[in-house]
Amino acid sequence: MQLQVPVSVGEVLDKITILQIKLAHISDANKRVNIQNELDALLPLVAGDGFTTNEMQGLMAELKSVNEALWDIEDDIREKEAVKSFDAEFIKLARAVYVTNDKRAEIKKQINLATGSALIEEKSYESY
Repeated sequence: MQLQVPVSVGEVLDKITILQIKLAHISDANKRVNIQNELDALLPLVAGDGFTTNEMQGLMAELKSVNEALWDIEDDIREKEAVKSFDAEFIKLARAVYVTNDKRAEIKKQINLATGSALIEEKSYESY
């Protein structure tokens, strides 16, 4: 079964960058098949000319970079969690998750506005 779910352009590009990162980090052959299948289903959605502009290429690269940073932060925080090391570095990593996710949300919104996405995700959190 496959569902067709309306989402913003930024959400699709976010998912694509995450799948690309997974392919770069995951070696399990069975998982890689599933990741590649999902990526192959999404890539045609962003194959048009609107995604080849310098602005879009820059935003997509920025989004991937932020998602790579999140990948590393999550790995590091899980290592700390595994050994129950809830020190200052753990707190720094935990804070980095939401700070980096805020950057991610802003880039996704920029993508949505730049592409004229019919759907635009909104976030609302307390300032820090």
